[in-house]
Amino acid sequence: MRPFRHASLPFLLAALLCAPGFAADKPASSPKASTALPGVSLLGEPLPMPGLDRKRQVRLYLPPNYAASGKRYPVLYMHDGQNLFDAATAYAGEWKVDETLDALAKEGRLELIVVGIDNGQDKRMTELNAWNNERFGPGEGKEYTEFIVKTLKPLIDARYRTLPGREHTAIMGSSMGGLASHYALAQYPEVFSKAGVFSPAYWTAQPAFGFVAHKPVPKDARVFLLMGEKEGPQMVADVKRMAQVVYETGHPAQNTVLKIVPGAGHNEAFWASELREALLWMFAPAAEETKVAGNR
Repeated sequence: MRPFRHASLPFLLAALLCAPGFAADKPASSPKASTALPGVSLLGEPLPMPGLDRKRQVRLYLPPNYAASGKRYPVLYMHDGQNLFDAATAYAGEWKVDETLDALAKEGRLELIVVGIDNGQDKRMTELNAWNNERFGPGEGKEYTEFIVKTLKPLIDARYRTLPGREHTAIMGSSMGGLASHYALAQYPEVFSKAGVFSPAYWTAQPAFGFVAHKPVPKDARVFLLMGEKEGPQMVADVKRMAQVVYETGHPAQNTVLKIVPGAGHNEAFWASELREALLWMFAPAAEETKVAGNR
């Protein structure tokens, strides 16, 4: 997908990238039944976002045994919160984050707290981009990420039994959220040590390549780059280019995954299908890393 070479394609891709953010905030023609599991709740009233003069709803997932265990848990921060847990609020199906993590907890494989930040509707394309874009406007990603790091994370760590250190803290998202997650890892390596970068919209932020090249993350940081083959030649080319940039910073190959899935497109069903594998790799102890199939 070459965003500026053909007149019709930028509009098509822009619509594709915007859609998962907007429709979660639009009322459906007929109400959908909630599919959220008991571990999912709203984090009170929407939180003020310093520097952006707006508020944002946050959604929370707690592991099944949270109330009884007394344990502390790693935390995963995710974008587009409306699309993570509940078909009633999602655009075109949900990520099934709660179902996936409940199953992993039952298997004794992984337990996480997940914090989902709702997208900003018409602000999504700027909030999730740290760089200015001629088509969408001035980037607000710096302020958005500061909200996560300086407002939201301290609140979560104070209110819930988290493992607050960087080695237990990850960030993940798709499309613009993939771009935002990669930025957050590079900008705040002292806060995040893992990033799930699903279907990243690097085409909206060409400066991201130079940014990552000049800000090598710690050697232990884990970067999971995912793309569907049918997301378009430019999207695929960009994620391959970024993987090469990451490698050229000297980042260890064992801590970087580039997975390109044949036949997969730009949608929640694809991201949901890859979530389990990505999380198990991202949060695996160093001595128990699992090999992920894909293109490296």
